[in-house]
Amino acid sequence: MGNNHMIRKITTCLLTAVLVGSSIIGCSSNTASSGGGGSAGSSKILFMMTDVDDNYRATLTDAIMAAAKSQGVAIDYVETGGNAETEANLITSAKASGYTAIILRPGDASTALQMNVASNDLPIVYVNNQPSDSHLEGGKYIFVGSDEYQAGQYQAEYVLKQLGNPKTLDVIIFEGEIGHSGTIGRTKSVKETLRANGCAANYVFVDTANWSDVEARSKFAIFMKTGQNVDAIFCNNDTMALGAVQGLKDFGLDYSKIPVAGVDATADGCASILAGEMAFTVLQDAKGQGAAAVEAAKVLGSGGDLSSVEGASEDKKYVWVPFSPVDKSNAASIN
Repeated sequence: MGNNHMIRKITTCLLTAVLVGSSIIGCSSNTASSGGGGSAGSSKILFMMTDVDDNYRATLTDAIMAAAKSQGVAIDYVETGGNAETEANLITSAKASGYTAIILRPGDASTALQMNVASNDLPIVYVNNQPSDSHLEGGKYIFVGSDEYQAGQYQAEYVLKQLGNPKTLDVIIFEGEIGHSGTIGRTKSVKETLRANGCAANYVFVDTANWSDVEARSKFAIFMKTGQNVDAIFCNNDTMALGAVQGLKDFGLDYSKIPVAGVDATADGCASILAGEMAFTVLQDAKGQGAAAVEAAKVLGSGGDLSSVEGASEDKKYVWVPFSPVDKSNAASIN
């Protein structure tokens, strides 16, 4: 990201303010002139991301900051490192510091109830790590993102079609962060879609690679020691898929015949598809999610109705931004 220096400065400012119990106003990283710049009645969002070490989190962060600027919303950004205590402390201080809404990528989605209680009735827009439905409240504590189940479904449908709808497959799944909503939903839907299409998959290796290409490559080497066959590799994100492709190369296996599927349609993932390496990915629309998250925070922070936001669910707990399939036919148009 181009604003790393600024982000670190803001992070320090915000966290220091929390520790000494003072206001966190004045650490704004993006005050848009058309949004009133923090004047009475205007929107002012506190945006918390765990970190930007993952390609998608970095892209989503950029998208949220850009959306705030284009929508005329003042926004402050802070990296929390995924620490729940840090998140709760910042949220507790937010209302007194003039914020009208919070956008939060929680380090642990199971802490959402704690964050809701800490909010002093400020609306929270969760992104990138989906809390359980019971911890969401329509029009107040919501999730903006894409239906994780759809991503795994697209992966499985593509691989089945490419391999001629086999009745059996030897499958590797490289999973993301343990407990993450994307890890759970994407993996579950791959398995259920294969089964629903009459494919009795043999899961020869299923393990977390923690969104990392390095870990996926290393785990693939471990798999190779088992002496088993593999027909297809499903990865919960593109970065791990790139590591899986590298693993196939390490052992001289033909990645053109062993499809590797990822999620996110990152620039690197699409380039790999165009190079004939990765077979498939699913576009998780970071720009769309960023714009929807900011719009939802702006609407909810001003007491508006979430149903005015495109993609809002009937119960007003979710704003859905659709996934879309990406292969060699359309990868060049994505990034």
